[in-house]
Amino acid sequence: MRLLPCFLLASALTAQTPAVSGSSSEGDFITRDFRLDSGERLAELRIHYTAFGRPVRGADGKTTNAVLVLHGTGGSGRGFLSAGFAGELFGPGKLLDTARYYVVLPDGIGHGKSSKPSDGMRARFPHYNYNDMVRAQRLLLTDGLGVSRLRLIIGTSMGCMHAWVWGTTFPEFTDGLVPLACAPTAIVGRNRMIRTMVIDDIRQDPEYADGNYTAQPRGFRAANQLLYMMSSAPLVQHRVGATRAAADSVIRSYLDARVANNDANDMLYAFDASRDYDPSAQLARVQVPVLAINSADDLVNPPELGLVERLTKGMPNVRFILLPITEQTRGHGTHSVPAVWGGYLAEFMKSLPAR
Repeated sequence: MRLLPCFLLASALTAQTPAVSGSSSEGDFITRDFRLDSGERLAELRIHYTAFGRPVRGADGKTTNAVLVLHGTGGSGRGFLSAGFAGELFGPGKLLDTARYYVVLPDGIGHGKSSKPSDGMRARFPHYNYNDMVRAQRLLLTDGLGVSRLRLIIGTSMGCMHAWVWGTTFPEFTDGLVPLACAPTAIVGRNRMIRTMVIDDIRQDPEYADGNYTAQPRGFRAANQLLYMMSSAPLVQHRVGATRAAADSVIRSYLDARVANNDANDMLYAFDASRDYDPSAQLARVQVPVLAINSADDLVNPPELGLVERLTKGMPNVRFILLPITEQTRGHGTHSVPAVWGGYLAEFMKSLPAR
């Protein structure tokens, strides 16, 4: 296993990111002969990452200030490099000021600049799942970046589910978990139905050609229609589409951009990766404090299901926050608006054991 730093990318990163403290780096971690839960193997797996700050080690040699931030389905670590996220959390004097914290933003398998179907293998790419993605993240940290322990894992959407997988699979690796916008149980009901429609829209389109298309199949646009409805909320949609012309323009522009800048195989694989996610039977293994946050306008995790409350009842270290609908919430996308939930995160971090 070896780490391949990308110095040119690192220099470009600084100019495009809201002001943060300390150093920054961007690179690729390469691991060989990576075996997946499916039994398939990747001869070479590339995990891309962006990092800010420097790791600090305690008297026991373990890192004390590392924070792992995990993106959602179809996203990448670079998606957090916005004024609304990095500017709120990572800048000077902010909660996760990178002068004090070592913040790592990986691209999951199948996403961003990590190994993915559209690199060339297309539908021959191994069928990864969330367990595989978390194991790869851990290899990046331990073998690539020398991180032996995390102070915090923050996960959004798919990354939220990854946080629960981390807590049940590697329960002693982090001091705290902050899963944002998910539930620690199998994806069923409407959530699964939407994912099934996304997969079927792509795979059942004759233009998909078993993954060997020469242009993005029309079913890919239909799949992204579902993604938009899945991730937004009525108040937001009404505000940005306040007239018929504006509504038509917003959705068509969104779909045009999604089809132009993404890939059908990548999307299909990313949604299929959730097929066997279900940490519910292992929740007793989660011993560290957990701050779980969902929003009441989340179409993917509607509050009437009461899943998080029921599943975490009796877990002494779990605090669940259901954010009420406001002008600031963004439906499922509220997970990436720390201005809404940052106060709860600040309280949570004060409660973590001193290190």
